[in-house]
Amino acid sequence: MSDTLPGAAGSQRLVVTLFESYGSGASYIGPRVARALGVPFHEQAFSSQQIEDAAEQRVEDEGALSRFFGTVGGYYAGIEGPSVAMAQRDDYELVLENTRVVQEEARQGGVITGRNGAMILANWPGALHVKLDGPLEQRIERAARDGGIDIQQAAKRQKREDQVRADMSLQFYHWDPRETDRYDLVVNTGTMDLDTCVDIIVAAARIKARSAIPASASREAGR
Repeated sequence: MSDTLPGAAGSQRLVVTLFESYGSGASYIGPRVARALGVPFHEQAFSSQQIEDAAEQRVEDEGALSRFFGTVGGYYAGIEGPSVAMAQRDDYELVLENTRVVQEEARQGGVITGRNGAMILANWPGALHVKLDGPLEQRIERAARDGGIDIQQAAKRQKREDQVRADMSLQFYHWDPRETDRYDLVVNTGTMDLDTCVDIIVAAARIKARSAIPASASREAGR
């Protein structure tokens, strides 16, 4: 059974956004929070493997990730005239599409990982915005264990991925997801087991959702 947020327009399913520093356990925590709340789990737009492939091989396709690796690092400085406008238009269309996807996922209710959800849904009624973090060494060890890769590869991924995900947000949404000002809850997954982290997030999501219910709707729901 899903948790819902009563309101003037009926019932709205709960929304949780997750942003993680690499190796903080979002792939374990996210689906379990979604299951506990009875809502869908929405994965990140790009996996660690995709980011690694795009960075090391410069995959030549028309996807958003390839366009991103073309735009950061002075891409605009290397083009002139109409090409600049075309590149900026592509960025604008990418932002519009990502925003549309996130808002549609929020209407369904769910746990939304990445995609700048905390920024896009900053004013979404009852949404809980969560950042997962932890000590660097523990995050790298967890990522290596969960991904079936060695420590050296995980350490390389961490350095690249934490920077790339931040750069993507700065490039397209002009905010830094590493800062804590847009999150309701920052969870240190290095000091607690992941199941405890799940319980904390589920409880916080329900509490925040209840706090967003108008007084009249709350009284009506209690009858």
